Amino acid sequence: MTLRIFSSATLGDTRLVYDPATELTHVPGRQLSTGRLLLDDREVATWPTVAQRQVATRLPFNICWSPLVRCNLACPQCLDDKTLKDVDAAARQRIARILAECGTLGNDISGGEPLLLRDLPQLLQILRSGAAAVSCTTNGWHLERRASELAQVLDAVRVSFDGPDAASHDRWRGAGSFDRAVAGVRAAVAQGLPVQLHAVLMQSTAHRAQSVVDLAAELGAVGVTFLQMLPIGDGVHLAAAEMISDTDAQGHVASAQPPEGLRVRLRTRELADGFTVVRADGQVYRNVHGATGIQPTRPLLTAADLHLPLPQEARA
Repeated sequence: MTLRIFSSATLGDTRLVYDPATELTHVPGRQLSTGRLLLDDREVATWPTVAQRQVATRLPFNICWSPLVRCNLACPQCLDDKTLKDVDAAARQRIARILAECGTLGNDISGGEPLLLRDLPQLLQILRSGAAAVSCTTNGWHLERRASELAQVLDAVRVSFDGPDAASHDRWRGAGSFDRAVAGVRAAVAQGLPVQLHAVLMQSTAHRAQSVVDLAAELGAVGVTFLQMLPIGDGVHLAAAEMISDTDAQGHVASAQPPEGLRVRLRTRELADGFTVVRADGQVYRNVHGATGIQPTRPLLTAADLHLPLPQEARA
C-alpha cells in the first residue's frame, strides 16, 4: 500500500478525487470528506476516471500556472510564449491566493522553469492554504538541491524527460540535462515526494515509450504521463515533422508494459483541448481547436475569471 495526498471536492453534482501526480480525476468508489486527503493510490487507481467535459461545472478540474517565462534550457518543443512579460512578485502572490481559494481540485506550477523562482516557496505555501492538491512541473535541473525544501510544500512533482538516456534526452534539452533530471528524481523520491515522469510523444521519441516506462520504474517514480505534442509556442516549428496522431500515440502507449503499480497514461490532444493555463502575464488562457492553439480569455482578477462555459453555452 502506498499512501499519498489526493484532493477531493464536489464539482457540479459530482464528487471527484484528483491525483496530483498523474493529473487524472476519478469518481470515488466510497464516501470521502473534502480537501486534501491521504489515500491508497492502488485503491484510487481502481476508481473510474472522468474528463472535464463529462461534468457540468464551470470550474476547471485543475489549473496550470506558469508564473515565469524564464528557463535555463531551450527545448525546441516548448509550449511557452517567450514574448510575454512576467508580472511582478506582488501580482504573483495575488494570483496564488486566487488559485488557492477558487475551489479547483489541483494547482500545478510550471514555466518556464519554476525552480528558478526565488519566491517559489512563498507561492507554494499560499497555494497549500487552499484545499487543492499542489504540484510542480520541472525540467529537473535544480530539483536535487531543492528536493528537501519542496517535499514540505508539494504533493507531487512532475519531471520532464525526452528520452530514457543521456544521448536521446540531451539531444532535445542540452548537455548534462539528463543526469541532472535523474539526480533530481532520485533526490525527490528519497524525500518521499511522489514523482511522475512526463514525456512528449513525437515522431523522434515515440518508439522509446517502453524505455521511458522502464526508467520510471528504475527511479522509483509513481508513473509516466505521455503527452501529445501541441503545435503551440516553439513547438509550432516542429509540428509538421514531429506530431503524431492521437490514434498512433494510443498505440505506442498501449504497447508499453509497466510493472505492477506504475501508473502510465496518455494525455491526447483531445483531452488537452479546453485546458486552462494562467500564463506569466497574469492572463487566463485556454487550449482551443483540438489543442492545436491557445488563446487568452481575460486577466485573472477574481476566481470567476477561471470559469469555463457550460457545454450548452459552448455550443451556442
